[in-house]
Amino acid sequence: MDRGFLVGLGRAGLPIVALVSFFGGLAATLAFAGDTLGFDFLAYHQAAVRLVGGEPLYDMSYTTTGGFGLFYYPPTFAPLILPLGFLSAATATWAWIAGLVVAFVIGTAILPVSRPVRWWILLLAGWSFPFVYAVKLGQVGPLLFLTAAVGWRWIDAPVPLGASTAIGTAIKLQPGVLLLWALLTRRFAAVVVGAAVLAGLALLATVLAGTAAWGDFLTLVRAVSDPISTPHNFTPGAVAFRLGVSSDVASLIQLASMVGAIGVLLVAIRWSVAEASYLAAVVVGQLISPILWDHYAILLLLPVAYLLAAGRWWALAIPLVTAWPFVAITPPIAYPVAFWVTLLATTWVGRAARPATAIGEPVG
Repeated sequence: MDRGFLVGLGRAGLPIVALVSFFGGLAATLAFAGDTLGFDFLAYHQAAVRLVGGEPLYDMSYTTTGGFGLFYYPPTFAPLILPLGFLSAATATWAWIAGLVVAFVIGTAILPVSRPVRWWILLLAGWSFPFVYAVKLGQVGPLLFLTAAVGWRWIDAPVPLGASTAIGTAIKLQPGVLLLWALLTRRFAAVVVGAAVLAGLALLATVLAGTAAWGDFLTLVRAVSDPISTPHNFTPGAVAFRLGVSSDVASLIQLASMVGAIGVLLVAIRWSVAEASYLAAVVVGQLISPILWDHYAILLLLPVAYLLAAGRWWALAIPLVTAWPFVAITPPIAYPVAFWVTLLATTWVGRAARPATAIGEPVG
């Protein structure tokens, strides 16, 4: 049989396999979600209901993270979830989950890579435990995926880059690293746009939740963000601690990881192409966070798309290592290793993609 025919048949079949994988993985996960459906989202919904009812945005009774109902996102997230406070919990949960799926599909569709690579990302998402788990919980990961995808797609357009980064930062603080990236790569107009959007959301949040919400947020974050002893945390320090090292040594490992991640980002900004250093910043935002849940690895699908587009097909293994069929046997160390491998590979491939004459030249 002609090889060209087989290649064409494979390409024609890829979209079908990708769609079956994507929606099949989601359907199976949601069908057996039980009481865990919308576990995290219900905390957002309760916060919105409190806001609608004139109550404080934050429940200050929590001392550890991971419990049901804990809302410890920045006040700037409040204006974005406020409309959900007018809906019942069940209606809001399903509307939110549908929105997460749509956000991820749109984010994948706009990735600045070839169509086959986009189909591969959709296919991998269906097998990715971080993705299906994030959707089941109603976590914000797919929204952050979309905002980062927008920034990547329009990396040299100040308004979409700045606005998408600001919205991501308003939802969760980690994408704020992308504003630092924009500043260091001299995308000053994008920084101004991002700062303006964040300022607007901060003002609106203050009007809605009051000035006390900012103090409550800082107090709550300090109380529940232990990077070492927090259960089910996947930071390098937390994983090392669970493997038996002392808390002091685990803290040093965590500090070394954070400092090292920032160092790699600076190297990427200096010597890699812009899109590689941007995606490195996406990964670093998670690595320097004191809390690294397993479902945060959904964001690794972005640099995986970059690596696949560069012909590094071994990158398929990154999300497959954390595929849901293997969740019972996947060791915790797989998650920090996956983040670090992705960060280093993206930086290296981005450096190789930069013209030799540009190496060592100022970024701008």
